[in-house]
Amino acid sequence: MPFRRLSLSLVSVLKPMILPGGRHWWLSLSFWMVLVAPVQALELRVAIEDGVKQVQVGSSTKALVRDAAGQEVGELTAMNGYSAQDDGKNVALAQWRSQLLWIEPTADGYVWIGKRWYRGRTQLVPTSKGLTAVNYVDLEQYLYSVLGAEMSANWPLEALKAQAVAARSYALYKRSTAGNSVYDVGDTTSWQVYKGMESEAPSTQQAVQATAGQVMTYDGQVILAAFHAASGGHTENVEDIWKSPFIPYLRGVVDYDQGTPSYEWTKSFSRRELSRRISGVGNVKSMTPERTTPQGRIVTMLVEGDRGTRRVSGTDLRSALGLKSTLFAVHPMGEAFEISGRGYGHGLGLSQWGARNLAAQGVKYEQILSHYYPNATLSRLQ
Repeated sequence: MPFRRLSLSLVSVLKPMILPGGRHWWLSLSFWMVLVAPVQALELRVAIEDGVKQVQVGSSTKALVRDAAGQEVGELTAMNGYSAQDDGKNVALAQWRSQLLWIEPTADGYVWIGKRWYRGRTQLVPTSKGLTAVNYVDLEQYLYSVLGAEMSANWPLEALKAQAVAARSYALYKRSTAGNSVYDVGDTTSWQVYKGMESEAPSTQQAVQATAGQVMTYDGQVILAAFHAASGGHTENVEDIWKSPFIPYLRGVVDYDQGTPSYEWTKSFSRRELSRRISGVGNVKSMTPERTTPQGRIVTMLVEGDRGTRRVSGTDLRSALGLKSTLFAVHPMGEAFEISGRGYGHGLGLSQWGARNLAAQGVKYEQILSHYYPNATLSRLQ
């Protein structure tokens, strides 16, 4: 797929970042795609611990400690653990107190936050919910970890490249639409999984470096590059899954996830267990799909019991029953119910197992991305 020159809207994605010393840096995502120009580093703010009483921090090398004004107030010794606490209005770390504190490793060291090692540096901020520990990390280095957490590092390189572009696009999209004054993204499945250095691998670094700065765009904007494990044969239109208007690049397409571990699955429940997990109807007698998507995912289900009938969303049923997706059917079997389903995840955008199968057949990452994000364009950030 050829690259194209583009301009992204400056107003919608212009965001401030506060650096040590209180200086404001207005970071614009209004990029021009220039193939000969190197991609400049972009620091992402990732919340590792959010609203906690205390968090363990440290550094692999000697680290400078700076206060809210950016002034150096002391040092952490290498490979020692320290407990940071929220004392109401300030962060308390060893003998230091400040409205916020920075931990900056020297000599290319790494920071310890909670229970993992991370690249970059740490900011500790008290909020209304408690103490928040934020990892300031280069976007590309952040992706080293995300790839290994979201996709197997042993998968074909072209699949990893496709995931790298999707994850980069997703992070920037969420940064501009869901970030706040303290952090840009979180580190859980509600955002995309980030485990620091423990989920990095040579293959994930190679995939990120090979696609450095590349994102999927539509109409000059970085797209919401949703992804999931497997769709069960066909992805979905976004308006059928989320409360969202029509989005041209999140359309249902044929998936290539056949034969993978998540393509088909079954799960059985006793009537008693099912009735315990679905409250408000007594003993479950039947479960009847009321509304489904064009591909068969459950939007709402009528659950009938000996004490009443409830309309339950497919998403709530998936959560209550621990199912892999909402693409399932229920089969009564005497005093038990068997649930047979397909796919893993919401079914929107890139199918990871589909990408893996396509890559194994020699399909390049550009083609994989254009298939799962129809109408979107592969572009480069500067």
